[in-house]
Amino acid sequence: MTPTLVRHRPRTASAAESSAEACARARDWAEIQERMLVPLYEAVYERLEVGAGTRLLGLGCGSGLALVIAANRGAHVTGFDTDRTRLELALERMAPEGAATAAPQLYDGDLPAPGEPGPGPYNLITAFQPIGCSAGDAEGLKAALAAAVAHSERGSAVVLTGWGPPERCAASGVLRVAGRLTERLHSSSRWRPALRDDLENVAAGAGLRPDGSGRVACPFGYADLDSAVRGLLSTGLYDEAVQETDREQVEKEIAEALHPHRRRDGTVWMPNVFRYLIARTP
Repeated sequence: MTPTLVRHRPRTASAAESSAEACARARDWAEIQERMLVPLYEAVYERLEVGAGTRLLGLGCGSGLALVIAANRGAHVTGFDTDRTRLELALERMAPEGAATAAPQLYDGDLPAPGEPGPGPYNLITAFQPIGCSAGDAEGLKAALAAAVAHSERGSAVVLTGWGPPERCAASGVLRVAGRLTERLHSSSRWRPALRDDLENVAAGAGLRPDGSGRVACPFGYADLDSAVRGLLSTGLYDEAVQETDREQVEKEIAEALHPHRRRDGTVWMPNVFRYLIARTP
């Protein structure tokens, strides 16, 4: 069945980023970076026994790899994201020749607010974009969670994900580059180490009941230095640094920070641990 892409309150793209730049970055995310989190997706789906009875809502679904994996397990999937370029790539991935068993719905924009008509009801909500590496990076998730919970069944599982302890995440040192470049600007989104209760605090703020957690190894592996720089830039974690300095400077500093993680064959390898929290809707 053919997937659909629905426009719902789309966010206006930044004027600082051209259409060509947006497409290139979205492609880098889909082809280089997104796969790094596959062990996290698989661990969560295995633990929750995602399958034919699952009606999944993916918040910040991006280019849709996590949705594809869930659909291949038999789940009916719906994704929301404010990045239309990534959603168009998700649409390509979930075309009829793919393995999805039910027609997915992809929404360009924000979720309908509580009380407004919307899709659903869902029995699983996922937020696979990890939080916990910059101050305030969970703020945008709060409103999305409130809307998602309003369109889900009572007792539905909600999965929140975050970075593990800095000492377990080799990428932490590379992420600090963004912090160094914006710290002098007193940016509210500067890098900070992940805190033990980041996910629990978000769950509590959304009125969710914790129901288990886990840690998953998600190493970042790249074919070469150029791929590593492009993949990391595609995460969006360096956007403010690029805007306040310039892309060339940011690329140079990322490359320097990656030097300790380069292997003799030119590949780049950074072991990381990510954490997930399973909570339940009231």
